[in-house]
Amino acid sequence: MLILLPPSEGKSVPTRGKPLDLAGLSLPGLTPARETVLDALVELCTGDPAVAAGTLGLGGTQADLVALNARLRTAPTARADRIYSGVLYDALDVATLSVAAKRRAGSRLAVTSSLFGLVRPADRIPAYRLSGDTTLPGPGPVAGVWREALGPTVTEALGGGLLVDLRSSTYAAFWRPPADLAPRVATVRVLHEVNGKRQVVSHFNKATKGRIVRAVLEDGGSPRTPGELADQLADLGWKVELGDDTRKGTQLDVVVSEV
Repeated sequence: MLILLPPSEGKSVPTRGKPLDLAGLSLPGLTPARETVLDALVELCTGDPAVAAGTLGLGGTQADLVALNARLRTAPTARADRIYSGVLYDALDVATLSVAAKRRAGSRLAVTSSLFGLVRPADRIPAYRLSGDTTLPGPGPVAGVWREALGPTVTEALGGGLLVDLRSSTYAAFWRPPADLAPRVATVRVLHEVNGKRQVVSHFNKATKGRIVRAVLEDGGSPRTPGELADQLADLGWKVELGDDTRKGTQLDVVVSEV
């Protein structure tokens, strides 16, 4: 099983730790693309701060994020599962997983990153600011860089298992599973139901996805199809509705009434 997570906009900034070593990151097939994006981002942020802020979509009070990016090659690093923060990652709370669940997280989770493509929980990375819809001078749209690079890496990491795609639409554009993988692709949509009406609410969506991943890791099951994943989630207490098989995979709707 491979579970693809979105990154968080906000990140915890480590104050100590070794500097970034791209060669030490998992999924080494992504190293050339990582070098390309890293070089472009650092060059942008060591130039005119106003130009960098405009390119990155930052406001006038966020100049510190430009400086943060300028120091990426020498800044302290920490495990990716400690760098990414926010609603989903608070709900997932990797640090408090059982020993067995942490081991599963290491082999089953991968975070989509505008800077690194994909990272595993134990990969040591610095805090950075680079949104998925950014266009960098030189390489162009970061989504385009990763669209060319991610396919072979994701396919190899997936092997014969189930792909659980929890990425947001921005990061889903980095790589879309080909039709031949569709029988083994599950996407999850979280619907908030109140008085019989359903809607997608960002906070419920993120928190519920974090809790779903946590529950799946603790459970230890290894579903091989979207249907088996739906059964597993139902057994774990979730209200799940299984959609139709499509060329893009199968959507699971998880219906919640509260976070």
